[in-house]
Amino acid sequence: MLTNNEIKKLESHAEAIRETIIRMLVAAGSGHTAGPLDMADIFTAFYFHILKHDSKNPEWEERDRLVLSNGHIAPVLYSTLAHAGYFPIEECLTLRTFGSRLQGHPERLRLPGLETTSGPLGEGLSQATGMAYALRMDGKKQHVYCLMSDGEQEEGNTWEAAMFAGKHALSNLTAVMDRNNIQIDGMTEDVMPLEPLADKYRAFNWHVLEVNGNDIGAFITAVEEAKSIFEKPTLILAHTIPGKGVPEIEFDYHWHGKPPTKEEGERFLKQLRTMGGSVPHDYA
Repeated sequence: MLTNNEIKKLESHAEAIRETIIRMLVAAGSGHTAGPLDMADIFTAFYFHILKHDSKNPEWEERDRLVLSNGHIAPVLYSTLAHAGYFPIEECLTLRTFGSRLQGHPERLRLPGLETTSGPLGEGLSQATGMAYALRMDGKKQHVYCLMSDGEQEEGNTWEAAMFAGKHALSNLTAVMDRNNIQIDGMTEDVMPLEPLADKYRAFNWHVLEVNGNDIGAFITAVEEAKSIFEKPTLILAHTIPGKGVPEIEFDYHWHGKPPTKEEGERFLKQLRTMGGSVPHDYA
């Protein structure tokens, strides 16, 4: 069990990551806002508590693997990697600029700490499943995590991977779905209804957990349970608030794929500080 002080420290990391997300989106003038903000707690949990990884040795053979399937939320991945020491935080402000290592979707060979190139939705679970299967074949103990969106459950490739992972009982694979209920065209249940999601994955022989994805302690507990399941892969349905931390855009699907202006960014930063207290990082 994490202590209150440990939880507060993780929450402070998440606040700093959110601030950097807003700053980098303002600087870029393009990119996605809602998803990166709602996933900051989950990325914090992974890179500051759960994952076996080494920012000074990104290719460490014994590292866990984290695959980002919904590559459009790259700002939260970049921000987290920077705060975890993989590259300077200031480089985040080069997001989407010509020649930058921080492209709109992650490219594996551009940055340390990236396991895959992602962009086309629906591919990440297949990639993670292949990694988990290969690690098992080699007798390795590392765990593979796949982060994916709810909207990309509309892609058939996702279900091919779910079927394969269930057949082979890949207990070294945990998928985390950002169940924020939005996609670029509207609410998921209006665009293409996904429910009952949990029952669908159980039918493919997955262990399914549902958790508040914006509660860092609860999410870490869910991951620990997932690691204790030995007979099947696990899906964590992480219910999140799109735009988390900025009340004026929370639950608004219009913010799925647009960045704040400079004026909006300044306002959003004030709201973040009001909601979460003073954040520890600040730079122009």
